[in-house]
Amino acid sequence: MDNEPKKVLIAEDEKPLAKALFLKLKSSGIDPTIVNDGEAALSALKHSMFDLALLDLMMPKMNGFTVLEEAKKAGITTPFFVMSNLSQQEDVRRVESLGVKTYLIKSSTPLSQIVEKVLAYLAHPNT
Repeated sequence: MDNEPKKVLIAEDEKPLAKALFLKLKSSGIDPTIVNDGEAALSALKHSMFDLALLDLMMPKMNGFTVLEEAKKAGITTPFFVMSNLSQQEDVRRVESLGVKTYLIKSSTPLSQIVEKVLAYLAHPNT
């Protein structure tokens, strides 16, 4: 087993939330990277390997739905957790059809719970 820290992409345009996630994950031994728009997220996914991507759906330049669709077309196998305040069932079904592992409603999921879910997934990605 290697001792390299797990790499997590945080694609979130709410900078305070992105920074808080970055700090929490970093202090948990994770190597996080922040991008603040969808184009930057897709570029990062194409040019670096990540163990997990945390993806907001509503971002500038390219929304999260498009990021997921383009990542799938490009053969990117990075697993995704979606963090959004969109809670319509059709949105949830749409991202699940694109292979998203977990859908988190930002307004009702505490930061600590997001971090716990990320750490649990990274510890056991195939469960």
